[in-house]
Amino acid sequence: MPAKDAIRWLLLAAALAVLFTADAATGKSMTSEKGQTALATFAGGCFWCMEPPFDKLPGVIATTSGYAGGHKKDPTYEEVSAGGTGHAESVQVTYDPAKVTYAQLLRVFWRNIDPMVKDAQFCDHGSQYRTAIFYHDAEQKRLAEQSRDELLKSGRFKKIYTQIVPAETFYPAEKYHQDYYKKNPLRYKFYRYNCGRDQRLKEIWGQ
Repeated sequence: MPAKDAIRWLLLAAALAVLFTADAATGKSMTSEKGQTALATFAGGCFWCMEPPFDKLPGVIATTSGYAGGHKKDPTYEEVSAGGTGHAESVQVTYDPAKVTYAQLLRVFWRNIDPMVKDAQFCDHGSQYRTAIFYHDAEQKRLAEQSRDELLKSGRFKKIYTQIVPAETFYPAEKYHQDYYKKNPLRYKFYRYNCGRDQRLKEIWGQ
């Protein structure tokens, strides 16, 4: 083996030894760290507007804009916007359940939508802008239904049109839609204001 290759192997072995020693000292492994995640999927109208409130929440690792609840494989934004695929603009939340609970995610979801309208949100109309909770397991379903029932019992709402349905295939949206509010802040703020989203949310939730 050439001397340079031998040195590289020695350096790599030393680096791995340091890594494993550190993991042993902390009692944690890289695998277990990455394993502490869960998924939550919500539809709340324009997916640009649903990323920010979840991104602000401690324990949320990532948000992905995309399409859920439809029948067409690999839909495009144009196809979903036309309303023929059955999908809803959605956001998938990757979170650490040790730091944020699903119940907390539900609270953020409800307070960022208008649940009293069907197949629309604010200035956007059509089933592609419907509201929905796509549950990933029986516990998420239970908590989602419980949160909806509590809102109805509060007397604030006479009718809630938000669907609670099983999560199926989630298709990430095109790259330019991801983190749109960060990459295009002026356009995002202009759209959000003119859509009347914050004004309506304040009327509903007083926030």
